Amino acid sequence: MSLDASQLASIAENPYKDDFPLLAKHPEICFLDSAATSQRPAAVLDAQRRFYEEMNANPLRGLYGLSVEATQAIEGARDHIARFIGAVDDEGRPQGSEVIFTRNASESLNLVAQTLGRSVLHEGDEVVVSIMEHHSNIIPWQQVCAQTGTRLVYLRLDDDFRITQEELEAKVGPRAKIVSVTQVSNVLGVRNDIPAISARAHQMGAHMVVDGAQSVPHLKVDVRELGCDLLAFSAHKMGGPMGIGILWGKAALLDQMPPFLTGGEMIDSVSETDAVWAPVPQKFEAGTQDAAGSYAFDAGLGYLESKGFAALEARERLLSAYLTESLAALDFVDVIGPEDGCRHVGAVAFNVRGVHPHDVASILDGSGVCIRAGHHCAQPLLSYLDVAMGSTCRASVAFYNDKQDIDRLVDGLKTVWQVFNG
Repeated sequence: MSLDASQLASIAENPYKDDFPLLAKHPEICFLDSAATSQRPAAVLDAQRRFYEEMNANPLRGLYGLSVEATQAIEGARDHIARFIGAVDDEGRPQGSEVIFTRNASESLNLVAQTLGRSVLHEGDEVVVSIMEHHSNIIPWQQVCAQTGTRLVYLRLDDDFRITQEELEAKVGPRAKIVSVTQVSNVLGVRNDIPAISARAHQMGAHMVVDGAQSVPHLKVDVRELGCDLLAFSAHKMGGPMGIGILWGKAALLDQMPPFLTGGEMIDSVSETDAVWAPVPQKFEAGTQDAAGSYAFDAGLGYLESKGFAALEARERLLSAYLTESLAALDFVDVIGPEDGCRHVGAVAFNVRGVHPHDVASILDGSGVCIRAGHHCAQPLLSYLDVAMGSTCRASVAFYNDKQDIDRLVDGLKTVWQVFNG
């Protein structure tokens, strides 16, 4: 995709940066690492402070006003999150009880592996993941497979970085009990056809788990359209606080799953010898939750919606296309992934020929350009692609980026090339 003049002009303008205190305070910083964590708008920072100043109390158990208000803040956030991902009933009412708060997407996926996995997997069964998974969606399954005598099966990519229907039919068979796949790769930025994968998983009687850490911040996600049973993502990649993760699941399935952590708040009653679990979602939320973080994430979702999520998604699509196009135009840079920039959802991996990614990132940092360098917690993918040095550079955009950020990256890469090649 080659952007026309009007499209270039639209991403040259930036009405968003002033909403983000760090970016507004430090215009010298060119932040291109939003796939790792996003910047936070003032609305989120203000909400977190407001919680502690105006409603600071332990939620759920207290009967006094502050505690009730804190409880309402958490439950309001649940409903908002449910609406945001399309977890609503036939009348459009949000199903907040299907939203579980964790610390991050990694904990959400570990929760699923150790509860659903330990419940349904037996020797000879199979868990299917893709080769492009983040370690957070590989290691938990490696562990539970070792505990249950289950085989871990990998979906491979074709030459166009896609999981084909033929690969699905070959790998997701009658022994598959769980299929767990990322919607968007954190390295390649490619989007997987989750509805097709879900359909195949359910056809074979398997549960479908989706890692949405890289998709929910950039795409309009509707769990009904995905056809999945469980979805994990994090607040910190979409403007919310660090330390807040989300696990959404179908109510009937969550009811069947045993608790992950035990202790306070997740029980209905306790005797000297036994306990009765609280209903979902409290069953999975042992101990005091980060109520301020949940409340701030609620404000973050409100901020995104106030800007028009469809407009933000369209802007990011143009930014990704321009980023891919600009990198591909450098004859000393190898883009890893599809040539079509529109297929990169937010993230583009690349290498400067003959230069280690760590050196590239260090030199860029000298001019205020922030990118990621390393294996991106996706070592099996980089090994599968036979990437030199087992690591890549990765530039990732969010709607608060602009054309100038990408141009500064390109200028910085030219400097890198000059440093190492005179």
